Amino acid sequence: MDLVAGIDVGGTFTDLILLDQASGVVRVAKQPTTVDNQAFGVLAALEAAEVPLAKLANVSHGTTTTTNALLERKIARVGLITTQGFRDVLELGRRTRPSPYGLKGSFEPLIPRDLRLEVPERMDADGKVLTPLDEDAVRAAAETLIDEGCEALVIHFLHSYRNPAHERRAAEIAAEVWPNGYITAGHAILSEYREYERGTTAAVNASVQPVLDRYMQRLQDELNTRGFARDLLVMQGNGGSVAARAVADAAVNTVMSGPASGVMAAAAVARSTGLDRVITYDMGGTSSDVGLVMDGVPQVSAEIELTYAMPVHIPMVDVNAIGAGGGSIAHIDAAGLLQVGPQSAGASPGPIAYGRGGTEPTITDANLALGRLDPEGLLAVDNPVTIEDVKAAILDKIGGPLDLDADGAAAAIVQIANHLMAGAIRMVSLARGHDPRDFTLFAFGGAGPMHAVALARELAIPRVLIPARPGITNALGCITADLRHDFANTLNTPLAALDIAEARAILEAHRKDGAAMIEHDGVQVTGTAFLHVADMQFEGQTHLLSIELSGPDVTTDELARKFATAYWERFAVDLPEIRPVLVNLRTAAIGRRPDIDLEALAGNEQAATLADAQTGTRDVWFPGGWQETPVYRRKHLPRDARFIGPAIVEQLDCTTVIDPGAEVSVDAMGNLAIEVGA
Repeated sequence: MDLVAGIDVGGTFTDLILLDQASGVVRVAKQPTTVDNQAFGVLAALEAAEVPLAKLANVSHGTTTTTNALLERKIARVGLITTQGFRDVLELGRRTRPSPYGLKGSFEPLIPRDLRLEVPERMDADGKVLTPLDEDAVRAAAETLIDEGCEALVIHFLHSYRNPAHERRAAEIAAEVWPNGYITAGHAILSEYREYERGTTAAVNASVQPVLDRYMQRLQDELNTRGFARDLLVMQGNGGSVAARAVADAAVNTVMSGPASGVMAAAAVARSTGLDRVITYDMGGTSSDVGLVMDGVPQVSAEIELTYAMPVHIPMVDVNAIGAGGGSIAHIDAAGLLQVGPQSAGASPGPIAYGRGGTEPTITDANLALGRLDPEGLLAVDNPVTIEDVKAAILDKIGGPLDLDADGAAAAIVQIANHLMAGAIRMVSLARGHDPRDFTLFAFGGAGPMHAVALARELAIPRVLIPARPGITNALGCITADLRHDFANTLNTPLAALDIAEARAILEAHRKDGAAMIEHDGVQVTGTAFLHVADMQFEGQTHLLSIELSGPDVTTDELARKFATAYWERFAVDLPEIRPVLVNLRTAAIGRRPDIDLEALAGNEQAATLADAQTGTRDVWFPGGWQETPVYRRKHLPRDARFIGPAIVEQLDCTTVIDPGAEVSVDAMGNLAIEVGA
C-alpha cells in the first residue's frame, strides 16, 4: 500500500499526482474541470493516469465545491432559529464598507429575513440563564421552516459560546422533526464571542453542508464502485485533511481548500530545501493566490472575509486571492482603460487558444501570442486555433481601441496582469511589515512560472524557486498535508483577573477532543502534535494579535511577556499602562502523515548535458522586444545544469519563462533555483 494520490480541482483544470513511494514512480494528469459536477473531472483524471484504485493507500482531494457554491450563491435554502429580538444580527453586521473610500455597501445575507425566526430564550455574557428556553416555540419554528422548504437549519443563540446548553437542547428538539441531519449549532462550529461573526460562520456552514455532502457521497460511491476500499481524504482551508465521512459536519472548514493545498506543498518543499522565508505565488486558470511561509510554517488566520460582509472566523491558511489567472479576460472598460479580470473564461469556453468557443482574449492568449507558450503543447485543446487567429482577436478586442498592434496589445495584457499580481504580493508582504527582499518567491500553478521572474524583478525579490511539478503542486499539497482539527474558546478576561486553571483546562480539553477526532478519522499517522495559540488585545482595543504558546501549562507571565513582544514587533509601541486581555484560546490538533519523498517528483530522465535537454529555439517577446530564445525540456535538464536567460523551460504541466539576465540552476531535488538579477 505504497500508492498515494492527490487530486486538486481548480477553476480550469483538475490536477492529479500519483506517487509510488516504494519505487519512486510518479504519474500526473490534467483534465478540464467539469464545473457542473466536479466528480466527473476527478474520475477522468484518475482514468487518464491509469490509477489502480484497489491498490491505493489513500486519495486526498482538494475541492472548490464549497467556495464556488458561496461565491455563485448556489447554496441550500437555510432557516435560522435565534434569540428573540436578534433575527437581524446577520444583516446588520459591522460598520464596514467594501471600499475604503466608499460611502456605503450592500449585500444579500445567506439567510433571508422571512426564514430567520425568533424564540424566547436568553443567556447573559457570563453564561447565566436570564430567560429559559421555550421548547415548544423551538419545535414550532422548526416545523415552520420545514414547511417553507428549508433544507438546512442554523441554531444561533446569544452568548452560546459561554453556555451552549440552550443551543444543544434546541438542536435536540429540532432533530426530532427535521427531515435530515443538516442542523448546525453555532457554538459547535465556532465557540467564540462576536455574535455576528459566529452567526455568519454557522450560516456559511449550513448553506454549503448539503452541497458538499451530496458531492462527497457521489464521489466516494464512484470510487468504491471502481475498487477503492478506503475513506477519501478532503483538504480543509486550515491546511489539514479530514476523512470524507466527517467533512460535511463542518463543511465551512473546506472553504479555501484549493489555495490551502498549494501553500502546504510550498511549505513542504521549502522545509526540504532549507528556505525559511517564502512568498507563495499560485497562478491557475481563474485566479492568483498569494501566501506567506515563515520558518517552514504557512501563516494561518481566523479572521478571513470571503467576500464583503461574509466573515468566516475559522482558522484558514492566510491567502490573498485576486481574479488574475490564465483564463482572466482582458477588456476595455467604460473609461477606455485596459483591464484584466476578474471575469474568467474558466474551463468552458476557456481561452481562445483552447478552441472551445472562447472569443474574448485572455492572459493565456496573450502569452501564446508573445511566443511564451508552444501552441502544440497546450493541454485540453478541442479544436486547434492558429496563432494568427489569436493575434487577430487580440488586435480586434484590445489593440484597435488602444491604437496598438497585436504584439503591443498582448504585451499590455501581460504587463497589466503582472501589475495586479504584484499588488497581491505586496498585500501579504509590505502591508504586513515584511520586506520582500528577505524572501524567495515560490511560483507554481499552471501559469505562475511564466510570470514569476518578471514579478520578482518588479518587487526586488532576489530569488525564485520553481518546484519540479509546478502545475500539479496543489495536488501535491493534498498528499503532503497532515490531518488537522481546530478548536477555540472565548474567555475575554483581563490577565489580572484570569483564572489560569480554567485556561489550562480548556487547552487540555482541546487536546483530548483533538486526539479522539484524529483517531476517528481512521487514517495512518506517525504521531500527533498540538499547536496552542492565544488571541490577545489591550483593553479597549478591537484588533487581536495571536501568539503561540509553549504548551497547555500556560502561565499569566508567559501570556503577558509574549503579547508585549508581539505587540512591539507589530507596532513598535510599548503600552505598559494598559491592561492586556486574553480573548480566545485556540488549539490545532495535527496528525502527522508519513513523509513523502519529494526527490521522486523530478523523475530520472535527465540528459547528460544541457545541450541534450534543448529542443530548439523560438522567438519570444520580452520587455525590449523579440529575442531568439532557447527552449529546454524540463525533465531532461541535468541536476547540475546552469544557464542564463532568456530561456523557455517546458514540461507537461506548465511552461517557465526565464527573463534575460536571470541565472538558473537545478538543485538536487530538481527545483529550478533562479537568481533574478537587476
